[in-house]
Amino acid sequence: MNPLPGTQSNAQPGSAWSRAAARLRKEKVSEAITGYLFVAPFLLTIGTFVFLAAVYALYLSFHKYDLFTPPEFVGLANYRRLLADRDLRIALRNVVIYAAGVVPIQTAVALFLAVLANQRLKLRGFFRSAYYVPCITSSVASSIIFMWLYYKQGIINYILSLLRLPSDTDWLGNPSTALPAIMTLVIWTTSAYFMVVFLAALQDIPVSVCEASRIDGASTWQTFRHVTLPLLRPSIFLVVVLGTIGCMQVFDQVYIMTRGGPLKSTMSIVYLVYTEAFGDLKFGYGAAMAFALFAVIFVLTLIQRRLLDIRIEY
Repeated sequence: MNPLPGTQSNAQPGSAWSRAAARLRKEKVSEAITGYLFVAPFLLTIGTFVFLAAVYALYLSFHKYDLFTPPEFVGLANYRRLLADRDLRIALRNVVIYAAGVVPIQTAVALFLAVLANQRLKLRGFFRSAYYVPCITSSVASSIIFMWLYYKQGIINYILSLLRLPSDTDWLGNPSTALPAIMTLVIWTTSAYFMVVFLAALQDIPVSVCEASRIDGASTWQTFRHVTLPLLRPSIFLVVVLGTIGCMQVFDQVYIMTRGGPLKSTMSIVYLVYTEAFGDLKFGYGAAMAFALFAVIFVLTLIQRRLLDIRIEY
């Protein structure tokens, strides 16, 4: 039985099989080189601005560095200082409250919008585009627009005055309302992105499964509750994880709308990293804080992976 080209063999040098095998190996090498050349710009960019930057940040986290003098090795001093940092505890408390409020609501809103967008309605394309507009809007632009809405003389207080409700609230100037105001903005902007995730998952569910449940007498709600929702477990897990990571890293809305105030009620960990590194020029301490945040996010992701069942059973 003759061996196949590329499988090794007892082909004699100079035979037709050996020449075919050599040509096949050459083509595979050429394809591999072409593939690596295509992804080389991406790998070079990621390697430089992500991995090398992360390695350098880890190096700085064990040093004292102010940008003007050479780094001074301090060992674990920056990490020990984190344990006694009162501002860090406040920022951690804020982002936990922030994530606890944003993640469940944005997940529910995104799922609701996806179910609506998945219906066979007229102008379905228009509604899908309209729902997605907040996602493509710059976070800076949307933050400035919401700042106008939240002003004491803004449209929110104006509408409340028409309803004869208290209308003199300084939404971003009051410690009790500033964080919920930012949470509302983020829910509005991020739900559209996660809607696309749920919409893709809904369209991936076999129609026959839903039809079988209806034939068995299930109502629309029972079909959604006991058939559709369990099949969305992987997507729900993805949305919850990405939403939690995004909440733990909130920065731009805080920076633009409140700068961490009033009274540090909206100060986030990333904003604190920014102020330590680029405000006080404590790059080593800022890097240590960033890696502490990475550890918190990593642990939260493991917990979510443990708690959420993503298995699908038909």
